[in-house]
Amino acid sequence: MGALAEVEPRAFRQALGQFATGVAVITAQAGDGSAIGLTMSSFNSVSVDPPLILFSIDRKAFSLQAMTEAKGYAVNILGRDQEHLSNKFAKALGDKWAAVEHTLGHMAAPLIAGALAHFECTPYAHYDGGDHVIFVGRVVRFSAYPANEPLIFFRGAYRGLQGTERSPEWPLPMHY
Repeated sequence: MGALAEVEPRAFRQALGQFATGVAVITAQAGDGSAIGLTMSSFNSVSVDPPLILFSIDRKAFSLQAMTEAKGYAVNILGRDQEHLSNKFAKALGDKWAAVEHTLGHMAAPLIAGALAHFECTPYAHYDGGDHVIFVGRVVRFSAYPANEPLIFFRGAYRGLQGTERSPEWPLPMHY
């Protein structure tokens, strides 16, 4: 078997962009009591029993250390009308929380008002993910408000849902 070809990072990122994702803001309370918030599209369900989710954070992120030390965190799934919040929390520094309506959830993790869903978690595990750290959280509480459309990220841009809704034929040959 021959040597593996090098993967060109820019082309790899463009290929990954072919997978449409939702957008979430991961929030927590830092050890100094300040609020942390990071935009990401790397959110997934892992397990129903026990209820586990995952997300990953770049090793260069300013909030990485505080997130690894957090006693809990929340995943806030953004709606189509919350693109401005995605942009705000995608920035590395600054006062991200100015004029952001929220309440405090499990372990004082901020729950962003108007989000489509909140998943309040306790840390379950961290894993090496190359240039990212993979966080697995155990969901202790959740809420869903499905009245709005989701904020979608596809091919490097925000998108909305278009077309008609169709229900899949069950059972789907997918792993949930």
